[in-house]
Amino acid sequence: MTTLVVGANGATGKHVVEHLLNDKQNVRVIVRSPEKLPESWKNNDQLSVIQASVSHITLNEMAEYIQDCHAVASCLGHNMNLKGLYGKPRRLVTDTVSLLCNAITKNAPDKPVKFVLMNTSGNRNRDLNEPISIGQRFVIALLRLLLPPHVDNEKAADYLRTKVGQNNNFIEWVAVRPDGLVNEDKVTEYEVYPSPTRSAIFNAGTVSRINVGHFMANLMVDNELWNKWKGQMPVIYSKTALKK
Repeated sequence: MTTLVVGANGATGKHVVEHLLNDKQNVRVIVRSPEKLPESWKNNDQLSVIQASVSHITLNEMAEYIQDCHAVASCLGHNMNLKGLYGKPRRLVTDTVSLLCNAITKNAPDKPVKFVLMNTSGNRNRDLNEPISIGQRFVIALLRLLLPPHVDNEKAADYLRTKVGQNNNFIEWVAVRPDGLVNEDKVTEYEVYPSPTRSAIFNAGTVSRINVGHFMANLMVDNELWNKWKGQMPVIYSKTALKK
């Protein structure tokens, strides 16, 4: 089985790839700068590299890249600088989700392809009744006005919820919502919930990027875990953060 990963050079994407490779999975990555990949990957026969900017890939090209993949992971995000926050493409994540989904549909696979999107705990799952305070609503409204990447994350998840939906013949999906990303060297205990258990704005927890990568990779290889969370937007916390 082969998984396509976009955003593999990113802080979380690299952990997704690493976990998949450690699990002896075949991985295909699309990256602009292959020279930035870890040296251990370059000599790994399980990994194939496509050098391209995902925003410049055509539908036909993506359909070819994704042809024999059983799963897709999008770990794309905007760089935390002025160009990344306010420059183009402002809908990088949403446009990539759309491109990937359209490519999967074009290929019309015999079995649904698993699509795992890295999202954010600051985005509500509008399929559920996730109450938030008036204060948090106000802050989120400001984020929509001031930070285009937040809107991009919302629209990307909404694409899966509303365009792909729950009964698509070719695509099944999970949008993973980490809370308070931090860097750690090892996988630790973490917990996953259907909805936030604390305010993402006023009482945020934390989760390590390596834990998020571990969960995303496991979703794609563990069918029991996949069936538990498909069509949902689980929120992930490191277990120690829940005690604070």
